[in-house]
Amino acid sequence: MAKRVAVILSGCGVYDGTEVHEASAVLVHLSRAGAKVQMFAPNADQMHVVNHCEGKPTEEKRNILQESARIARGDITDLAKLNVSEFDACIIPGGFGVAKNLSDWAVKNKDCTVLPQVEKIITAFHKAKKPLALCCISPVLAAKIIPGCELTVGQDKECEKYVHTHSHTHSKR
Repeated sequence: MAKRVAVILSGCGVYDGTEVHEASAVLVHLSRAGAKVQMFAPNADQMHVVNHCEGKPTEEKRNILQESARIARGDITDLAKLNVSEFDACIIPGGFGVAKNLSDWAVKNKDCTVLPQVEKIITAFHKAKKPLALCCISPVLAAKIIPGCELTVGQDKECEKYVHTHSHTHSKR
């Protein structure tokens, strides 16, 4: 029987939503593995909209669900309807939408809060001992929600303690 996987998106575009390459890679691998995928996103406004040509915020308003539908080719469901019991695993691709739309990590860092819907889902998957795959920046969600979960984001000065600590940045070319 095919595994059922929920993929949570946070918009469309690395600077204000889901990183499209990461989402695409996740979806290709799930397809090759024969998984049954359903995509979800919150039905709410994005924190802000970024002009990806200039890398600068605009005055525009966009909806996270509607923008995520671009990646999902329209086949997307409101995150409020995600029922953990119907899925075997959950994947959250990265992109600044995780830090701006699924949480406020982009502005509050370690003092952030996670969108209540997202917190409820991560907690439920964890409690059910079902796999959670968190890409790029999205592990900050688990670190905030799951007691005892620790990670670094390339700013930790104790590099000897965290042998695999590294940082990477997305830059415009």
